[in-house]
Amino acid sequence: MMSALARCAAQDDILELFKEEVNMHSQQDNAVKEALDIREKGAPKNGVTQTLDRRLFIQLQVFRGAKSTASIIQALKGYALPSVLYQDAVDPTGIGVLMMSENPDTFVTTARDLFLQPAFSSLVRDSEMTMFGRTYSLGREENLEEWLLYKPLKRALNPQWPWAIWYPLRRKSEFELLPAADRGRVLMEHARIGIEYGNHDLVHDIRLSCYGMDKRDNEFVLGLVSRDLHPLSRVIQDMRKTEQTAKYIESLGPFFVAKAIWQSPLQV
Repeated sequence: MMSALARCAAQDDILELFKEEVNMHSQQDNAVKEALDIREKGAPKNGVTQTLDRRLFIQLQVFRGAKSTASIIQALKGYALPSVLYQDAVDPTGIGVLMMSENPDTFVTTARDLFLQPAFSSLVRDSEMTMFGRTYSLGREENLEEWLLYKPLKRALNPQWPWAIWYPLRRKSEFELLPAADRGRVLMEHARIGIEYGNHDLVHDIRLSCYGMDKRDNEFVLGLVSRDLHPLSRVIQDMRKTEQTAKYIESLGPFFVAKAIWQSPLQV
């Protein structure tokens, strides 16, 4: 039989092995934490990948029952928020308020206070039309800061592009299981149409990621802006023919179709 001294020695060996295993896993966890980099990334500059831990959060709130917009415009002017007031093209009493901020706290402080003002007290918020997302990078942006922070502002607040269509979307899970090369091919076919419309100054887009930020589990929010409504409808029609939309989109919409009647001054 094993003596008491021998049993103690064996227990000590087991304890030491356990400590070594715990230490090994701790080191691995620390390595994972150090390697986890959730900053936005752009194309390399001078051989170094651009990184930025800043992004723009954008929210659309839609209301029904607005018989006048004068008091709403005055309320918006009283807040130092980049914002747009839209008139709904489908609902004659519908309006939309688009707000943009780098700080997500804005939407639980300043924005809440704004919507508690008397100008909004008689309106009914349409929660099904609420959209909320953040700008994101793909890793190919030549000017990362411009793409994430300033280009969306310039597009949303441009008085030359008052017409807008905003909508959320979600892809089918099968898309994420495709090989990277196939995903890239599918996305590029879709992107070429948007690039062509943009090059002709017909339609410009604002692309947002909304993973975990949408009650219907949508993945993206798209804002399309233009001088006129027809190009917006036409680009959506043309994109329906792409493999991404025809094969890999789970849901699109609801669509908010509107025209800006007031935009805060662009300050970049």
